[in-house]
Amino acid sequence: MPEQHLGISQQTLVSNNGDQALSAKKWPQYTASLASTLGALAAGMVLAWSSSAGDKGIELQKVYGVPVSEEEFSWIGSISTLGAGAICIPIGILADFIGRKTSMLLMVVFFSVGWLLIIFADSVAMFCIGRFITGLSSGAFCVAAPMYAAEIAEKEIRGTLGAFFQLLLTVGILLSYILGNYVDIRELSIISAVVPLIFFAIFVFMPESPIYYLKKGDEDSARKSLIRLRGAHYDADGELQAHKNAMEEDSKNMAPFWTVAKSRATIKAFIIAYGLMLFQQLSGVNAVIFYTSSIFGKAGSSLSSGSSTMIVGAMQVVAAFVSSLVVDRAGRKILLLVSIIFMCLSSCTLGVYFYLDDHAERATVDSITWLPLVSVCVFIIMFNMGFGPVPWTMVGELFAPEVKSVVAGSACLFNWLLAFIVTKFFSNLSTGMGLGPTFWLFSGICLIGCAFVGILVPETKGKSLEQIQRELNGL
Repeated sequence: MPEQHLGISQQTLVSNNGDQALSAKKWPQYTASLASTLGALAAGMVLAWSSSAGDKGIELQKVYGVPVSEEEFSWIGSISTLGAGAICIPIGILADFIGRKTSMLLMVVFFSVGWLLIIFADSVAMFCIGRFITGLSSGAFCVAAPMYAAEIAEKEIRGTLGAFFQLLLTVGILLSYILGNYVDIRELSIISAVVPLIFFAIFVFMPESPIYYLKKGDEDSARKSLIRLRGAHYDADGELQAHKNAMEEDSKNMAPFWTVAKSRATIKAFIIAYGLMLFQQLSGVNAVIFYTSSIFGKAGSSLSSGSSTMIVGAMQVVAAFVSSLVVDRAGRKILLLVSIIFMCLSSCTLGVYFYLDDHAERATVDSITWLPLVSVCVFIIMFNMGFGPVPWTMVGELFAPEVKSVVAGSACLFNWLLAFIVTKFFSNLSTGMGLGPTFWLFSGICLIGCAFVGILVPETKGKSLEQIQRELNGL
């Protein structure tokens, strides 16, 4: 078994007594990162909760006895994305003020309040408020957890630790899909409320980010944090000094915000980043995730909608795992292109099926009831291979440090607002246009996205920030 898999670094460091060479341990970094991404698992359960509520929220009416119209259910399903968008910029400020760890622990309070409102809901308003608050907590983890993982990791494993977030998010979605087949929607809500408490019980024992302590000028706490993350015999002073030198160099070379913001490289990077977020969400992915059970229910597949949903969730987890292994080998641009081409084709195929369902003879439709499951699986797999994780990776790579935090926060907000638009109006579109034309619309948007990636998106694999900035400037 490779040495790094045993939690041992390949890099040799001299111990404090100078008598022997010792290596930094990897397992404390893996443990802390996995603990932080339990929040992503909780966020995934929030995203997939609507799928277990049944077509048009029928399960809510059965279990809670609360009348829910189709329009009201579209609000219940989508309003969590507004909560997630609302927290994107504030959580970055909060994480700089009270710390990455404390910010994430604080979100457990919001998770608990939101789920309690859903568990004891006796009106559509309580469902909406609860979903908004759980969405707020989920959005906070989308920013804070990757930030924490990046700051605690050695550079050799930073990519792997960063991939844990997307992987645990898909695990949370799968867990919600599975549980939704065996428990009712209120019991699912209770289980979903327990997951953030488990996160709290584990993560409270993890160290704070050493980078946060250094930014606060607390070098002693930063040293203690590094020792906990690298091992008791690790020479923390060398790494601390390297971080301090990098921070001083960044501060020395920092240009005024508006000077950088108006540069050709930043404007082009802004167009690319926002374009990727636009096509990521307008591909219809959240409509598929939020309403998976409903889609299969309407498709009349030979498999139950619950079984089909679990298969889709499992495919999502596998694809997120594979993506984490290949993103630094295959390159960003090729993954984006392959991803969106297959998303375009699978959306088009779904559109064909639902169009035939409305207009063709029953015998014709009955012979291809397997088609929606295959199409959705291809869509989900290819999304998680490329257009799911890669846009977030590229947002971190395209911008200069002077504008990165502001643009990353605004891109996150833009992304969640688009997610709200898609999930809120998917039901309206499918009712007004029919499911077939609705998926053709998503397919057409993906087709435009193919051209966007091919013409405008640069390859950033293996390039330094300076090289990327020069390329964006056309130099």
